[in-house]
Amino acid sequence: MSAVQPPASVRAGLHPRRSRAAWLRRLRDHGLGLAGVAAFLLLWEALPRLGVVSTAYLSPPSHVVAAIADLARDGSLARHVFASLQRSLYGLLLAIVSGVVLGLLMGWFSRFETVVDPILQLFRQTSALALFPVFILFFGIGETSKVAIIFWASFWPVLLNTIGGVKGVDQLLVHSARSMGASNLFVFAKVVLPAASPSIFTGVRLAGTYCITALVAAEMIGAHSGLGFLTLNSQEVFQIPTMYAGILLLALLGLLLNYLLALVERRLTRWRKGLTLNG
Repeated sequence: MSAVQPPASVRAGLHPRRSRAAWLRRLRDHGLGLAGVAAFLLLWEALPRLGVVSTAYLSPPSHVVAAIADLARDGSLARHVFASLQRSLYGLLLAIVSGVVLGLLMGWFSRFETVVDPILQLFRQTSALALFPVFILFFGIGETSKVAIIFWASFWPVLLNTIGGVKGVDQLLVHSARSMGASNLFVFAKVVLPAASPSIFTGVRLAGTYCITALVAAEMIGAHSGLGFLTLNSQEVFQIPTMYAGILLLALLGLLLNYLLALVERRLTRWRKGLTLNG
């Protein structure tokens, strides 16, 4: 007879020193990370104030924070953030849905991939920046063209990682399920899709990064709001602290989006944690 395993909570209590050491290690790592950020901010603050770099080119963080506070007071901060967030989410969600669906089809049906892949390979080499005139001709300079640029930049990592995830599924799992009489639909839904999910979510998180990068380019097309517009317009009128405020806010927006996507990934792939523990 095999030994009965105690509950996870009891097993965790069997090694209090190991748990305490892991907690202290995480605390130390977070402390080192915060120290690195603090050192960077201090250096950034010191360089322009000491005259090493002219404030006409590099505003200290205190001036950037003051610029953000001014934007918040006059209400323009919320308007710019909402406009950028709306465009990013529309383009990203469209890229995720279409990229995952098409990637699953191409990864699962080899003949479909044979037909579609040459066309996609041609389009994949075309930059979103090169398609500016095409998007403007088809969609005008309104919101649709901006969403189209973000979609185009975000679509490819989702598609390619989804195809790679489906093709990378262990064929032993597929053959084992089929040998037990499982239908193709069951194999796809219960074997292939869960096994490919890590690669799919990698593509989704890459797309989240690309969509923020494309956002600045998208807001060059006739925009009157958005963080990309704020950054470019501030540079043109030489409001340097506001320009850096826009750049900082874009970075924070990217971090927020990545955190939300990671949170969704953890929620949808909880089964992987239990599988790892059991293994």
